[in-house]
Amino acid sequence: MSKVRADSRAVQLAVLVPAALVALAVLVLAARWLLGVPAVEAFVDRYPGVATAPETTPVGLPAWLGWQHFLNFFFLVLIVRTGWQIRTTRRPAAYWTRDNRRFVRTRGKPTKISLDAWLHLSLDVLWLLNGLVFAVLVFATGHWVRLVPTSWDVFPNAVSVALQYLSLDWPTENGWVHYNALQLLTYFVTVFVAAPLAAVSGFRMSGAWSKRWKRASSAFPMEVARKIHFPVMIYFVLFVVVHVTLVLATGALRNLNHIYAARDDGSWVGFWIFAGSLVVVVAAWVLARPAFLQPVASLTGKVTRR
Repeated sequence: MSKVRADSRAVQLAVLVPAALVALAVLVLAARWLLGVPAVEAFVDRYPGVATAPETTPVGLPAWLGWQHFLNFFFLVLIVRTGWQIRTTRRPAAYWTRDNRRFVRTRGKPTKISLDAWLHLSLDVLWLLNGLVFAVLVFATGHWVRLVPTSWDVFPNAVSVALQYLSLDWPTENGWVHYNALQLLTYFVTVFVAAPLAAVSGFRMSGAWSKRWKRASSAFPMEVARKIHFPVMIYFVLFVVVHVTLVLATGALRNLNHIYAARDDGSWVGFWIFAGSLVVVVAAWVLARPAFLQPVASLTGKVTRR
């Protein structure tokens, strides 16, 4: 069965990849044609891609945002990895059982989950704590206006930016001063819509959701949570791929300095910090195995092999 399934997936990839490339080529050609239409050209001139922002919008990116960016990337990569393992692994290599003697006693049998699920939930908690710190800082420093649309012209400007991206005649970027309208909408959805949906649906699917919450369980069934959680994961994967691609393709050194070094120049400082962060992420990816996780997981429960 596994060989048949693998062959089926290979055939699907062999069909989907060329089809996706052809569809992308068609979209690029269509966008370039549209930008040559006088009415569309006038629309882009009127809405070049930057939404109206308050005069008090902060200029520049603070150092704490660089740390937040790295931690979010670090946690998100490992959360997606462990989430995919939970979804696809039928026979986990190890299990974790909560030690109720170290915590508040609960009714019923001790919670037993796969070690992948334990790591996934542990990373979720750290990601949520990091998100809470981010929310406090972004509102306390006034940087929230760089992430929240404050004018209706963000929508036509976002359409304009999308057309410019698709035509490969990309708009001028100046993320140090402001994000373009499409970035603004995307970051808003990511921070204030996708992240809360991932957290709420994940909590509903976890063992922390009490079976005694019958009304809440009826109002928010497990099936609904699953239908939300997986598409949100796919959204985050696509967001990271597109985000990294555009960062590297629209002035890599300057963008990496904005993100990691809190400076607006073309030096290599941000690149080396980014490279170091990749080493840390790759090392964590390699070490996220039962042999290395067992000593840590044993601090809060019992780890058993299959």
